[in-house]
Amino acid sequence: MSGDERLLPEQHTDGGGPDGQTRAAVVSLLVDEGPMTAGDIAERLGISPAGVRRHLENLSADGDIEVAPSGFSKAGSGRGGRGRPAKWFQLTPAGRGKLRHAYDDLAGAVLRKLRDVAGQQAVDEFAHDRIAGLVAEVEPVESSGSVIATVQQIADALTAGGYSADTREVGAGVQICQHHCPVAHVASEFPELCEAETAMFTELLGTHVQRLATIANGDCVCTTHVPVHVTTDGGGQPAASDTPEGKVLR
Repeated sequence: MSGDERLLPEQHTDGGGPDGQTRAAVVSLLVDEGPMTAGDIAERLGISPAGVRRHLENLSADGDIEVAPSGFSKAGSGRGGRGRPAKWFQLTPAGRGKLRHAYDDLAGAVLRKLRDVAGQQAVDEFAHDRIAGLVAEVEPVESSGSVIATVQQIADALTAGGYSADTREVGAGVQICQHHCPVAHVASEFPELCEAETAMFTELLGTHVQRLATIANGDCVCTTHVPVHVTTDGGGQPAASDTPEGKVLR
């Protein structure tokens, strides 16, 4: 969990008892890691799956968590095979709203003052410079030679910046999923922060991207769709390196 964000004890720790502390630990994991299965949570916290399920049921009853959409799985999770698919649990907007963002009020006040003193252009420039700093080490497509490679670098840079991002193949494209946003409360007032991200992704990827959802707008995850255009290898066959995970799109 980032240093500027803490759980509200009265909201997520249920008076500070052992159950409340475990519940807060579950929420903290979901903030930092994004959706997780009950088994993964139990392994990380060193408690029984049955115990985790009890806490998940309580958090669900309180409206703080929900089951991720059917078919969800994390890239590289290694889950699957026979049997009933595992459920992935994620924070709801209500659950995320119970987190204390210690510097939100200050950041909002600073941006409002910046706009009053220097105008809207100054806010736009600040938003651009902020995301540019986060992805400064990302290679644009012209350098990486692959949309997928650049997408993965963007996700890694966002994760390093506290956004808990991963990628997901969806049809003839790939999505960047940010499971946490350390500036969500500020971005709800200043959507310029989200707009600057989208513009930067477009610039790095050399293709128009579409923002499908944002945490700042009340969604459970920020999702950006990146189209992947299939090229040929010179012999008329699709080039696998231009497709998600090297797969040939047909």
